[in-house]
Amino acid sequence: MDEKTIVKGMRVLSNIDQDVAIAYERLGPPPPRLRPKGFETFLSIIVSQQISTEVASLIMQRVFNLLPEMSAAALMSLDDQELRDTGFSWRKVEYAKGLANAIQTGAFDVDGLQQMSDQQAIEKITTLKGFGRWSAEIYLMFSLGRQDIFPADDLALLIALGKLKGLCGKPSPKHARELLEPWSPWRSVGSLFLWHYYRGAPA
Repeated sequence: MDEKTIVKGMRVLSNIDQDVAIAYERLGPPPPRLRPKGFETFLSIIVSQQISTEVASLIMQRVFNLLPEMSAAALMSLDDQELRDTGFSWRKVEYAKGLANAIQTGAFDVDGLQQMSDQQAIEKITTLKGFGRWSAEIYLMFSLGRQDIFPADDLALLIALGKLKGLCGKPSPKHARELLEPWSPWRSVGSLFLWHYYRGAPA
């Protein structure tokens, strides 16, 4: 989603949700978050699980330095220990090699995701070991530019939504999805704004 799409979506959300309108007037639009399509982003999602953005970036740079090209075939040529030495846990080595093998054998067609519906793509991605619904939804939002995605298992989004709506605490993922039904079909922009609000909301 580019800046133009985000601003358009925020106008719509502000018109239908007074809480968004008030917060938007104070914070302005969220910045775009774009990631390339394909293997590199899927590998980055594995690396980023349960570690800080800064550490994930360092590990990815080490992987870049090892590989002649960022591809499934190149990753498969590495020994497991070489990946481990970049900062991968053994479990993430397993996930990364599983991803690369699935792409190489044709079991997972990255390019084919673009022709699938949101739900079909999520179901396909989550067949990969190490990829849950959150990982799939992040890929759909940031790499495929899908417009109506809300990663309800994201803790920051839940906390931000609770603050935005004046709740006593964060809502459950189920309650959050119910609260955001009126935001459809702009829930991806709404999610970007909630992350933006999470960083700028009053304590």
